[in-house]
Amino acid sequence: MKGGTCPSGHCAVGKTAVLLLIVGGLNWGLVGAFDYNLVNAIFGSVPVVEQVLYILVGLAALWKLFFLCKKCMK
Repeated sequence: MKGGTCPSGHCAVGKTAVLLLIVGGLNWGLVGAFDYNLVNAIFGSVPVVEQVLYILVGLAALWKLFFLCKKCMK
């Protein structure tokens, strides 16, 4: 991280956010197209893990949105 920011996902947090957004996007695509929730299929027996993953995907979206908006304001 340079100067306290993570430009375009080059830091560990940014890369993790991108990975979580890919997982979330693929899951929503499967839900929409086939009514199949992959996250639930994998972690359904452990609802806490499933819920934490959904929260992390949401936080990743906020993280990327924040830095996208910050970049646009320059």
